[in-house]
Amino acid sequence: MVGQALTSVAIVGGGPGGLATAIALSGLPFLKVTLYEKNTEPREAGAGISLSTNAWRVLDLLGASDGVEGGSKSNTHQRNAYTGRVLNVTHHPENSAADSRGAIRARRTRLQSALLSRVPEGLIQFDKKVVSLENLSDHGVRLVFQDQTEAIADIVVGADGLHSVVRRFLLPDHQLHFTGNSAFRVLVPKSHLAHIPDITTTTSWWWGEGGHVYLSDVDDEGETKDPRFEITVRSYREPQVSGKTVFWGIPATNEKVGSRVEKFDQRIRDAVSAVTEGEWREFATFAGPRLDKITHWGKVALIGDASHPLSGAFGSGATFAMEDGWILARALEFTRFASHPARDALQIFEQIRAPYYAKMYQHLDEIRDKTQQLQAQEKDFDVFLQAKIDSFLYRDKDFIYQNDIKKVWDDYLVAEQTRL
Repeated sequence: MVGQALTSVAIVGGGPGGLATAIALSGLPFLKVTLYEKNTEPREAGAGISLSTNAWRVLDLLGASDGVEGGSKSNTHQRNAYTGRVLNVTHHPENSAADSRGAIRARRTRLQSALLSRVPEGLIQFDKKVVSLENLSDHGVRLVFQDQTEAIADIVVGADGLHSVVRRFLLPDHQLHFTGNSAFRVLVPKSHLAHIPDITTTTSWWWGEGGHVYLSDVDDEGETKDPRFEITVRSYREPQVSGKTVFWGIPATNEKVGSRVEKFDQRIRDAVSAVTEGEWREFATFAGPRLDKITHWGKVALIGDASHPLSGAFGSGATFAMEDGWILARALEFTRFASHPARDALQIFEQIRAPYYAKMYQHLDEIRDKTQQLQAQEKDFDVFLQAKIDSFLYRDKDFIYQNDIKKVWDDYLVAEQTRL
């Protein structure tokens, strides 16, 4: 180690994945880490975020789990959105003896703050929007920013989300498309909804043919006098949105959101109407073809949504990104002390994480195929929903919610020792 030059790492994007990567990499003394964030200050758009056993495990490894509080998801109801009929009541599968904290829904800002508190001071540079990347052969990667400044790094981590600029330069032919789905999200004081029966008593999904509504606590009532409650209205058949325009967190009127639930149960309509005008935000969802590789040029790694540009990630997308960052740190640590080049660390990262995402894709394919089969049978809507819930809504997802990222790494080390 004596006399070895520091390896410079540039992380692009300051969301949960980028922050987690910064925390994990900053603990390695042979790295010089800089995180570049396009916003002028820390910002997290959205409403709530789901955290399960897999999330607690990686947050503990990062030292960032303290202070992340939220509402329990242990009592979840599935309902017909038109009649309100309860089709299923379940303890969420993430809640188990594996971790007493169970599955929670928390404000996104809570997770962001917890991660930010663990990032060393001075590591983040704000107002740094990447506009181009250039492969400098044996001399790293040049990053050019909108303010016309530049930086050169030995390794680049693309943690810049679904609309990743890093991915765009690595794979210029990769194109995103609007899925036809939009989510309208808001956090409201729980007291504003307390008069509506069955709205705030549980986590619940109200399923319709053209969309659904998700309701959940996002605060631990024991720690705040004014707990917030999340309402997400997801619409499946939205008008076409230009791929050049990112409808992400833009204001939406009560009238627009209300029109998406006008045939739903009166309780849902009342809940939507209880939101103060101007508070709804619209998030249009885009997706793109699956990537064959999540590392490129031998020095660029894509993590989180940048590496699997599909809409929806089982409510665990932020956790996937944090796991990516932690594994990348372990791979760099392993190769450094083995005196191997950083390129080998990226190959290890690819070897561990790419199959995990392939398994996720396979699961998504199975869900799609089962849904199409059920719809083709032209059953009564209640029967269709019941079959959907019984067959795959919660089944076979332990590989996601119970994932132990430290064990994944330990298993890799054991396999390597056996191979040698």
